[in-house]
Amino acid sequence: MSSSVPFPVALRALGLLWLFSALAVGKLQLLQRLPAPLIPVLVLGLTLLLLAAYHVSSTLRNWIDGLDLRVLVMLHVTRLVGFYFLMLEARGGLPAVFFQAGVGDIAVALLALAVVLVPLTPARRLRAVTIWNVIGLMDILLVIFSAARLALTQPQAVRPFTELPLSLLPTLLVPLIIATHIIIFMRIRRLTGAGRGAS
Repeated sequence: MSSSVPFPVALRALGLLWLFSALAVGKLQLLQRLPAPLIPVLVLGLTLLLLAAYHVSSTLRNWIDGLDLRVLVMLHVTRLVGFYFLMLEARGGLPAVFFQAGVGDIAVALLALAVVLVPLTPARRLRAVTIWNVIGLMDILLVIFSAARLALTQPQAVRPFTELPLSLLPTLLVPLIIATHIIIFMRIRRLTGAGRGAS
């Protein structure tokens, strides 16, 4: 599960810059200056920037395309953050809707581990990744929809996502999650298209 293309220094620097920027935004609570409904918009905007960079930058695209699909799937093990959702919801720190979000994230993360670790033939693994990818994308989009609805009707309900550590979700992790789901679909489409072309 390694990349056939070394991770370029420039990409490493940009990644660290993004991480430190996300940490600074959370530390300074800059998201609290935004109207709550704009937080989901920020998530989608960052996702589009990632996908645009993937299309425009051959360096980034070649590095990502050189990764085993399982590496991209393993990123989603970070969705075990769902356990933190469950803990906060039980303490009254998050609305009840995030209990379902937490359960969904945990399920997707555990399925990601299964898809990566269970011994499968390449063809069966590709089918498993495809099914997992559909489930995972639907789950994260449902969470964003729920968060956007709360931001419109109960702005204070999403306030925890403007402070660390949860502020890292809209500013870093969720855009990465959505973008990798879409890139995985693109990779699968190319792989299945190449398979049909060879047959």
